[in-house]
Amino acid sequence: MKKAVFLIYSNDRKGLLSGISTFFYQKGFNILHCQQYTDNCENRYFMRVCLDITDMPVTRKNLEDSFAVFASTLNLQFSVHYSDRPQRVAILVSRASHCLYDLLAHAQDEKDLLCEIPLIISNHPVLEDVAAKFRVPFYCFPVGKDKPAQEQPVIELLHRHHIDLVVLARYMQILSGEFIREFPSRIINIHHAFLPAFQGRNPYERAWERGVKMIGATAHYATAVLDEGPIIEQDVERITHEAEPADLKQIGKDIERRVLTRAVRAHLEHRIILSGRRTIVFSK
Repeated sequence: MKKAVFLIYSNDRKGLLSGISTFFYQKGFNILHCQQYTDNCENRYFMRVCLDITDMPVTRKNLEDSFAVFASTLNLQFSVHYSDRPQRVAILVSRASHCLYDLLAHAQDEKDLLCEIPLIISNHPVLEDVAAKFRVPFYCFPVGKDKPAQEQPVIELLHRHHIDLVVLARYMQILSGEFIREFPSRIINIHHAFLPAFQGRNPYERAWERGVKMIGATAHYATAVLDEGPIIEQDVERITHEAEPADLKQIGKDIERRVLTRAVRAHLEHRIILSGRRTIVFSK
């Protein structure tokens, strides 16, 4: 079944659900799934509508154009996404392999990450064998003293492959503002801490020093401000005083991989709407 997903948001008011549903009904579409959320604190309304477009009564352009006209009457903002257009994902890594393995396994073996992964990029050569196992082209761009000189060919390569989403799967480099501006709200990072606690480097060591009783990981959209991007997914595990920094890192690996994969899945399934520094993440 082919599907179209509309992500809709606006200031809240009466009749939005009825009006939007009626629009799709009058156009001859069957609504497969509809979720909505009202942010009472900021008086904002968010909706995710999934349509069956297997036998479309109109063209996709006609659907988008007519909805744009309808949306303008209610000051709605929206985006449209289609299930038969898989997104192209680039994975950036350094030395750690656990997040990379999980993403590749779900995309190629489990096939529950609906995307294409045409390339893996790293600043170290050590994970080339992992890419080879999954038959994904691997590119290595070591980081020297001239960071822009290292980033520019990476950016060019991503554009050449028409990349829709960049995933930082423990890519231990801080991206420049220029890099992030090239892919706005299309870079997902995994941070090995439960943000906003322990931002930056060595969070497990600092968590151990602080004597925390749980550790976590956070997947978020990358912004120009380090570890401050809108949070997509988080998870935690309880620990005790007996856990040393090395134990925390080992426990954290499992949290990191599942948090990152869940965040990437939510993005690929068009279940995320950005709202300032926050995200609205609809369930599947």
